Amino acid sequence: MNFRHKSIKLWAAVVALAALQIALSAQQVSLETVVDLAARNSSAVMLAEADLQKAQAALAQTKDAYIPNLVIGSVAGYSYGFPTGQPSLGSATMQSLVLSYSQRQYIKAAQAGIDAANLALKDAREQVTLEASSAYIELDTVNRELEAARQQEGFSAELERIEQERAEAGVDSNLDLLQARLSAAQLRLQHIHLETRAATLAQKLAILTGLPAATLQPDHASVPEIPSIRANEAPRSLPGIDSVGALARSKSFQAKGDDLLWRRPQVGFGVVYNYDSNELNNYSTYYKNFTPNNVSFGLQINVPFFDFSLRAKAKQSAAESLRSTVEAEEARRQNDVHIAELAGSLRELDTLAEIASLKQQIAHGQLQTVLSQLELGNGAAGNPGAPPQLSPKAEQLARIDERQKFQDALDAGLELGKARLNLLRALGHMDDWLNQLHAK
Repeated sequence: MNFRHKSIKLWAAVVALAALQIALSAQQVSLETVVDLAARNSSAVMLAEADLQKAQAALAQTKDAYIPNLVIGSVAGYSYGFPTGQPSLGSATMQSLVLSYSQRQYIKAAQAGIDAANLALKDAREQVTLEASSAYIELDTVNRELEAARQQEGFSAELERIEQERAEAGVDSNLDLLQARLSAAQLRLQHIHLETRAATLAQKLAILTGLPAATLQPDHASVPEIPSIRANEAPRSLPGIDSVGALARSKSFQAKGDDLLWRRPQVGFGVVYNYDSNELNNYSTYYKNFTPNNVSFGLQINVPFFDFSLRAKAKQSAAESLRSTVEAEEARRQNDVHIAELAGSLRELDTLAEIASLKQQIAHGQLQTVLSQLELGNGAAGNPGAPPQLSPKAEQLARIDERQKFQDALDAGLELGKARLNLLRALGHMDDWLNQLHAK
């Protein structure tokens, strides 16, 4: 008796744990949460942040050339005979750049590099927002299609049962039964495809956000309406293209600095202090005015006359600057082409979505007509030439068709929404989409 009581308790605990796991796995995650987590977890965003830190360090390095550095060291050693080196027990060296026409251009290049890195970071975040939003909306749509597919399978099973009875009664042929079984198998295959698609999208979102795939259940209410935008609108500031333009400016400043490096003089300042000792050598034998403390300072002026390596480097930088400028122009042209392609496909998808919606409404109306005729009759019984009374299988066929048209409408709406999101990004309106997410 005690063993049975313990078994019941154990099974109750197992059932409770399973129910808890199901409840946790069914917890819905909003689109805003998914987008925020994707932006934090994205490797592309992390790489862009690292590039920004690198650009900031490069700017600090170019500016710090004007700040005197301080190096302390010691070169103590024994010498026999005539001393071959300075008997320094300790030394301190300080030097800095005083005047450089090239360094000014290098600083401008580093500042433009920071602008490019900031814009690239914003572009990476917008791309992650687009990917996460598209995957989330698609997963939400596929889940709704899965629910419709389950209903279809139920209607198909009922249709197969009806055809089985009608075939046994001799009302329908075996071909009708085989057709019903074929339709049921096709619906099962469609269900499998939808489940595979949903699992793939959930895994993609899990990679983007770092959340377990089993807990990613979309909240349909958290998805705002995607703004309808015209492709003929002038693009706003585009971070990706602007980043390439800023990088081209940086290359231009770098090329100008390299060109000035072999055309203009450069002035530096230096101070050297040495504490010398005569304990390990015989300096005093050869140098009468030996003193332990020695200081030297002055300006170093470099005037390039014949330095072909600097001239070659300047030509190389000029070629890189030209290449970056052409790449920036090409990026803008490619984006214009992309906008034109999206504009054309958007018009088609808009019409296809309207057609799919109308078909679904017609199928729903036909289903209601079938249900009314099955309940009330066709109103023409006994009249010559009147259509025959509908059979129960007509209801299942109408229900299957209505659910299929519903899924087709969802698919058409999904493709239209994804095209609109891509157009928002191509026109620089992703901030509008983010604002809608935060306001939802």
